Amino acid sequence: MTEARPDAAASASLWERDEEVTAVLRAVDVLCADRSSSGGLLVFQGEAGLGKTALLAETRRIAEQRGCTVWSARGGETLRSVPFNVVRQLLQPALMSLMPEEAREYLGDWYDIAGPALGIAEPGARHADPQGVCDGLVAAVRRLAKREWPLVLLIDDAHWADEETLRWLAAFTERLDDLSVLLVVARRPGEAAGHSALQLDAVAAAAGVSTLSALTPDATAALTRATLGPHADAPFCREVWAVTGGNPYETVELLAKVRDSELEPVETEAGELRALNRSARGGGLVARLEDLGIDATRFAWAAAILGTGISVDLVARLATLGRDEAVRCAELLREARILTEPDPATARGGDGDLEFVHPLIATAVYNSIPDALRTAMHGIAAQVVADSGQGAAAAARHLLQVHPDDDEELVEQLRQAAREHLAVGAPEAARRCLERALLEPPAPEVHARVLYELGCATLLTAPATTIEHLRRALSMPGLDGDTRVDAVWRLSQALLHNDQLEEAVRTVEAEAARHEPGPTRLRLQAVQYMWEGLHAGETGSADRSERLAELASHCTGRDNSERALLILRGFDAMTRGENAEEVVELCDRALVNGRLAPGFGWTDTEWGIELLLMLAAAYAYSDRLDRAEALYTEALRAYESAGWSGGHLALAHAYAGLGHRRRGRLREAEASLREALRLAERVGRGLPLYWTATCNLIDTLLARGHVDEAWETAEQYGFAPPYPSTILIPDPRCVRGRLLLAVGRTKDAVNELEAAEKAAAVRGHHNPVMVPWAAGLARALATDDPARAGRLAADVRRQAERFGTDTAIGEALRCAAALETGQRAVRLAAQAVTYLEASPCQYEHAAARVEYGIASRSVAELNRGLALARSCGADGLVRQAREVLESGRGLR
Repeated sequence: MTEARPDAAASASLWERDEEVTAVLRAVDVLCADRSSSGGLLVFQGEAGLGKTALLAETRRIAEQRGCTVWSARGGETLRSVPFNVVRQLLQPALMSLMPEEAREYLGDWYDIAGPALGIAEPGARHADPQGVCDGLVAAVRRLAKREWPLVLLIDDAHWADEETLRWLAAFTERLDDLSVLLVVARRPGEAAGHSALQLDAVAAAAGVSTLSALTPDATAALTRATLGPHADAPFCREVWAVTGGNPYETVELLAKVRDSELEPVETEAGELRALNRSARGGGLVARLEDLGIDATRFAWAAAILGTGISVDLVARLATLGRDEAVRCAELLREARILTEPDPATARGGDGDLEFVHPLIATAVYNSIPDALRTAMHGIAAQVVADSGQGAAAAARHLLQVHPDDDEELVEQLRQAAREHLAVGAPEAARRCLERALLEPPAPEVHARVLYELGCATLLTAPATTIEHLRRALSMPGLDGDTRVDAVWRLSQALLHNDQLEEAVRTVEAEAARHEPGPTRLRLQAVQYMWEGLHAGETGSADRSERLAELASHCTGRDNSERALLILRGFDAMTRGENAEEVVELCDRALVNGRLAPGFGWTDTEWGIELLLMLAAAYAYSDRLDRAEALYTEALRAYESAGWSGGHLALAHAYAGLGHRRRGRLREAEASLREALRLAERVGRGLPLYWTATCNLIDTLLARGHVDEAWETAEQYGFAPPYPSTILIPDPRCVRGRLLLAVGRTKDAVNELEAAEKAAAVRGHHNPVMVPWAAGLARALATDDPARAGRLAADVRRQAERFGTDTAIGEALRCAAALETGQRAVRLAAQAVTYLEASPCQYEHAAARVEYGIASRSVAELNRGLALARSCGADGLVRQAREVLESGRGLR
């Protein structure tokens, strides 16, 4: 935009921005066209002063002219450690305008999850799940967008946004196709690092980036004449461009200085421009600030320290100025174009009376404060903020800047801030507070507790760091009783997550040896057996099972330690293929009136999710799917209600999918498992929960007869050796063996299933339903080695009869029938149908019906199998039955 306009100086940053403004106009038009229109995303990138903020202001003007609701927020260089700072700026004013009951109504179930992060609700007693809070914030905007359509969100200086906001922003960007919202983001390149940079890059990748460039010499000349008058000559205008580099902000500031100094815009005066430009930035700005006097300088410094919420009263307290003197200083700084009143259009409720004219000025003023004084002022600011009622978390960003000085009160303030951060779902902010507390350092009697709290805060985000902290805590005095036991439990969890399962076992075993027989020792022994039971590479399995059986034989289920051991014994017995009735009896004894005991809930942290999943799996493979499904349903409800949408919810969906798969509801299983995999990918590839979701999904796709899709899924998600060090259900080698058989790679399938045989033998896993390697291998060898196939089928039947469930025996008979011909095949297939008809596993029943119908050439049986296959969603069985029925050959 090079032509002059009435307010050319004010809109200088929009010169030569026709392309960007056109993009804004187009995006607003799309948004306003229809309530069902998909969302839009624009990202403007450029160095400081190139007009990003002006483009956002123009976006606001255009949007409001079209009747849009516009909400805005801005990152701050000194505020990056404040969790949810930017997203609070964005949403809080709209939510605060609602009555509490209205806000609760609009946010629904997400109110208690996202509300604390937004500062509109009190946090609950438990630590909030960061992923759940992020999802809650996405849901909050989704619901508010329906109320406020058409809605435009503006985020300036996103490179300085806090990590929690950027996590939300990246997640929100992924959902824009489903939201009628326009999101416009402005950022500088290269300012963010680490996870923040990755999140910003993800946002930019979703939109494509419009990179702003400096003004051309012609545009600078036109702007100069529009500001100073048409008599500004060409040499003067060229010097303005040379001095500012075409930076719109610097150009405007320089021209304002020229006008204020009444300098003539002619070639003979052009030599003064560089000196004037220096006075508007860096050292020149500092000198200009000092010229305003010591009180004004102190006021500006205090404002820079606060960074946000710059009210005259707070600044006066921090700068130790009287009220009248503070008002006078504020006016001086406004006249000097250092501070300004917030624009009413973008002002946020309670955000203060003043703000810096530009972030560049705020940075220059902050950096001009002598180091020692800056540190001291942050310490005073922490007290001022705390005294104003904003809480320990708000004061923490100042405390982080204070030099260590053996201050016990500061340690307690940081511990309290960490608790507040964890309560709203900001573990990284809590980690920063506790790590700073360690530098103070804490008094000897609380040092171990700070390390323990730090380990708890980093448990799922940085297991290696957690291990270091908790080991140090346990080596120091100060952790006793239940707290010490909990620290050992959490250390073992961190070791598990860090793929150090053997070390996790040794850690718990060593701690158990320190205690006399009793509930505490029993709890630690239960944890030890739990980790051993999950270890895929465990050796000496028989001895372990005998020791566990002996220990559990004395348990009546009178407390949770005994209940845990009963569950572990039941799970171990199930995996070893012992009598299923005894497995169920052991598991039932671990319940209280058929329900989980208090302290064993899915969101309780004393025992963790692993134990309950072992309980549900024991029921699922013992043909008690009713109880398994009740547990899966309870898990989903508990996690969704608590807002836990990370790894816990992923596992709950994966095991709910397993329940559907076992029941024969294959369509529902696939839907649950795809959701589990989506959630697992957000947590991170390669984790056991990721493998669980992938393995179950491929198993379900094979059952559905979607072989090509199963293979594509395996390729896409890396479902191939090496496998994780924890046990997965179903067994991944068996599932991959079935997959290889289905795609015609018989030799590879045999190798995979023989590897499954060896792994199962090492672990003592002889349950032919949970680890069905033998049945798969028998089918694979049927043609080339029928003798070995027959021996394998006989072994499967012996193991199935030992385990004793209808499903196990029916599946063994199906395997045997597949290896036979003639009337023997018909008899075995008929027996398989009889057992599987009594089984809760309807897919296996449908498969047995179809196979029996083919073997007996019975139209009636084929039709019954076809109906069952349709109800299960087993498209492969449906095709098989139809092909035989349509051929009509030999049917009766």
